[in-house]
Amino acid sequence: MRESKPAGIYFKRRLLAKNMKPGLGLYRHQLNAEHFRFARQCGASHLVIHMVDYFRSSRGNQAGDQPVGDDAGWGLAGDPDALWSFEELSAIKAQAAAHGLRIEAIENFDPAHWHDVLLDGPKKAEQLENLKTLIRTVGRAGIPVIGYNFSLAGVAGRVKGPWGRGGAEVVAVDGPCDKPIPNGMIWNMVYDRHAPPGNLAPITSEELWRRHGEFLDALVPVAEEAGVTLAAHPDDPPMPEVRGQPRLVFQPRLYQRLIDRHPSPRNALEFCLGTLAEMTDGDIYEAVDTYSRQNRIAYIHFRNVRGKAPHYQETFVDEGDVDMLRVLRILKKNGFDGVVIPDHAPQMTCDAPWHAGMAYACGWMMAALQSINRDPLAP
Repeated sequence: MRESKPAGIYFKRRLLAKNMKPGLGLYRHQLNAEHFRFARQCGASHLVIHMVDYFRSSRGNQAGDQPVGDDAGWGLAGDPDALWSFEELSAIKAQAAAHGLRIEAIENFDPAHWHDVLLDGPKKAEQLENLKTLIRTVGRAGIPVIGYNFSLAGVAGRVKGPWGRGGAEVVAVDGPCDKPIPNGMIWNMVYDRHAPPGNLAPITSEELWRRHGEFLDALVPVAEEAGVTLAAHPDDPPMPEVRGQPRLVFQPRLYQRLIDRHPSPRNALEFCLGTLAEMTDGDIYEAVDTYSRQNRIAYIHFRNVRGKAPHYQETFVDEGDVDMLRVLRILKKNGFDGVVIPDHAPQMTCDAPWHAGMAYACGWMMAALQSINRDPLAP
């Protein structure tokens, strides 16, 4: 007679059947064989790539670092008449595949392609059609996710310094960022170098939500047809206003408002743990549990921080305020099997600061994922 096994064994096996996938994020200038090899050496099986060049004509961003910028932003947006082509995306996908990597997502639209969607400007209808074309192209290329940040100020107000463990250079926010956005700039990039003098007029929070709702109304049906998930990044820094303009998702509960606008699973979340931990309300573990149970997380930014907006610093993944193993256990419990990437990391003191920081983050993340996959119910 065969011995019966406790029900808990079968539950545990069911959990083990769905494993999270380790990945790495690469900027536009890193989409080459050298960085693909590096990603694979770090254990990544998937990539989240940026097609926007945040380092083009920027006086503050350095190619060996994440984009930080200054009041002048991240430099120039791209060519408004040059949408990403199927051939271009297919070539990048094939080159990544040759190194054993799958492209999971493209992160962020180019401001050149959607500035009037954000601004509710005269080219809005035309640019929404362009975004539809992009979504169809991405779907045709077999890339399942497009991440985006529906924000006027974008990622602004950050500083960096030797505040990490052992003097590692980290990114931080140290107070409000109030300088108005000049005309011709949106999402922290310049889309019109010949804009008239002056600043962008402030709008209300409800107006921003209205614009985002129209964005979803127009694009979610196209995303459903194309088999592409639209994944919204929370606002970083997560403050009610940055540069005099309102923010969309600056507290964890606001993600629910975004989800409720469209019940489609193609309306999902680019879930940045660091940004959510920086928020002043809510609980990071409750947020992870809430949204992973709803199966609305497209992929994870695996990043740790210390402090709350508007005063916080990024940290090495193992030393911030967030218990990252606890986060992974919650995700595992709720069946999340998507991609997890360290979107950025402290710069380490060596000849290759970005590579070293990412390798450390990837190594820690790989070990954590292996531990969780072996015994997800361990305390």
